Amino acid sequence: MTLTLLPDIGDLLRLSPQYNAGTVVELLQFLGASEVWWATGSDPDHPLRDALPAARIGIRDVAPDWAWADAEYQQLTTFLNQYPQGRERLRAAGQAERALSAALTEPMSAVRAISPEFLDAARAYHAAIRTALDEGPGTRWQERRLSESAAAVQGQSGVVLAALDDLPGLQALLPDSTWPDLTSFVPGELSRVRALADRAWQLNEGDDLGALLAALDREPGNAVTPKAELDAAAASIHLAVGDLATARALLERAAHGLSDLPRSLPGLTLARLGQVRDAQGDRDLAVRTYRAVLALNHAPAIARETAEAGLKVPFGLETSAG
Repeated sequence: MTLTLLPDIGDLLRLSPQYNAGTVVELLQFLGASEVWWATGSDPDHPLRDALPAARIGIRDVAPDWAWADAEYQQLTTFLNQYPQGRERLRAAGQAERALSAALTEPMSAVRAISPEFLDAARAYHAAIRTALDEGPGTRWQERRLSESAAAVQGQSGVVLAALDDLPGLQALLPDSTWPDLTSFVPGELSRVRALADRAWQLNEGDDLGALLAALDREPGNAVTPKAELDAAAASIHLAVGDLATARALLERAAHGLSDLPRSLPGLTLARLGQVRDAQGDRDLAVRTYRAVLALNHAPAIARETAEAGLKVPFGLETSAG
């Protein structure tokens, strides 16, 4: 039985045009995988928690809940900060984290993520953290966590999705595992349209808003990035420039096009629609829209926070964070 290791970069999928949630879906399809062993983070709002079910790819979660390990890490750093020698250890760990962060800010692709150079950078990072803070709370119990994940998939076959920096350690514990052969893999439409939507949700000063809006309008959407999301992303651009009427029309069209998948989209769309209705002075309807968000079986944290804030204080353009 063969396990193929696939790198996950978490929220950075939203910032990486060449390695986003659509790219990962296409990689899994390229590998012939109808499901994936989930050995990465437990964030319920992880981009792939939307993309994989939308693409009808099953998730077999084998990642234990390690929130307690994060809590222990915070306790350790608080303790070390009280002493000069402890602060020196934290500085050394901080240097290692900055070095890995610098590597992650460079353009990411599937090929680069499993390149020897990047895997060596991940090994160097964990070695430096272990030297500075010791294995245990200082490393969020990495050895134990990886051992449990490896044991959960030992003897299985398929694709294992793991945090990019965990891949070297996991591969060492699964000597029969392989890296995907990407020689003939080329990202396609799912990746391209996902990159467009991710870009539209994160406006920067100097963006060509007209070009973005035209591109969003042209696309018909797909299972991973449906037309409703493209409309909602376009609406956010119109809201950012104060065009409430167009923003509302697009959001109402998006709301009518919603389905159960991707699962975060109804909450995000309705939360933004509530804000636009509020900004237009339609307070009663805005309140009902916010309450609809909170009544959903699943709404991402940002959508719930937006709805809860809107119920307390009416939204206006002067309160918008963009």
